[in-house]
Amino acid sequence: MKAITFAIEDRNGKTERTITIDTLVIAGWTGRDTVAMEKHIRELEALGVKRPAYTPVFYRVAADRLGTSTAMQVTGDESSGEAEFVLVRDGGETFVGIASDHTDRQVETYGITVSKQMCDKPCANTLWRLSDVASHWDDLVLRSYATIGGERVLYQEGKVTAMRSPQDLLDQFATRGGAFVDGTAMLGGTLAAIGGIRPAQRFEIELEDPVLGRTLKHGYAIETLPVAG
Repeated sequence: MKAITFAIEDRNGKTERTITIDTLVIAGWTGRDTVAMEKHIRELEALGVKRPAYTPVFYRVAADRLGTSTAMQVTGDESSGEAEFVLVRDGGETFVGIASDHTDRQVETYGITVSKQMCDKPCANTLWRLSDVASHWDDLVLRSYATIGGERVLYQEGKVTAMRSPQDLLDQFATRGGAFVDGTAMLGGTLAAIGGIRPAQRFEIELEDPVLGRTLKHGYAIETLPVAG
């Protein structure tokens, strides 16, 4: 289990809330737009990753992987981040945040579940109530920046309409035997990378709400550890 202290931001300001995460789910292949999803599948196929047997897929990862750290260590230089909205259930209520499904791409070619377990899943320390954004969900924008070779570049950008809506995603999870109960966090899928998937020295993620004029942000540095054999 992983206890994380979040700031819950709503129209009345921010309140602190400690949430214990005991189940972490990474939803994959969640695209509403089958053309865009096919593009991402092909991106990964180019790296040797096999096509999924069905979509969406729900991968289980150790709850300890989720956290608000601003730095992480990875083995080798074959990993990269992905900006994703994250759903968190606590006290009978669902919250929305922003996280990165940082993944080891080399390991992904032979074991997707293992590849996702290899890396931490950094997230912002602020959450919104899903009920506050549900009516304008499709207006939310996901965005990420990567610092590559010392240059900060736009890495991903697009509306959350590229992915299944929260309720659709949770309905699909239920059909696979999943239960989105208190203590569960689920990452909701990602956008294609602008210029292709590649490693970076720093990764920044954002979830923008243009209707209420607010943005969730998080960034983290990536230290590459040497591979001795």
